[in-house]
Amino acid sequence: MPEVGSKAPDFKLIDTERKERSLNEFNGKKVVAFFPAAFTGVCEKELCTFRDSMAELNGLDANVIAVSVDAPFSNAAFAQRNNLEFPILSDYKREAVRDYGIEHADFAGMPGYTAAKRSVFVLDGENNVRYQWVSDNPGVEPDYTAIKEELKKI
Repeated sequence: MPEVGSKAPDFKLIDTERKERSLNEFNGKKVVAFFPAAFTGVCEKELCTFRDSMAELNGLDANVIAVSVDAPFSNAAFAQRNNLEFPILSDYKREAVRDYGIEHADFAGMPGYTAAKRSVFVLDGENNVRYQWVSDNPGVEPDYTAIKEELKKI
């Protein structure tokens, strides 16, 4: 897991239009939010909270990038249903989840199914980790105030 002060692993993941996107192509500060599964209650609440905070986050020069192991088609439907305009990337090969050390094995009691642990990494413009939060409990939301406070420090 990338620790505070270390460089965040780059990734190449597929967006909702099936275009490959790299972490390095996003400029400025970043809030990288890994979420376990589209169309689930807490995930929807989390991403809608980020959506509703976009004016403030943009004012802090921050990009929100959401990542799940769901297929890009599912992520596209999820984004459309919830009016999410920030990128939602598919880690269907689970490479970023592995690189970030946030694998949630046997998610939701499904043996063999690995999802992302709900986690947030705040990165500076050089992709150094400035804040990290990882939950073993998928029902817990991140501390949105702490995320914004960290962005203000960068």
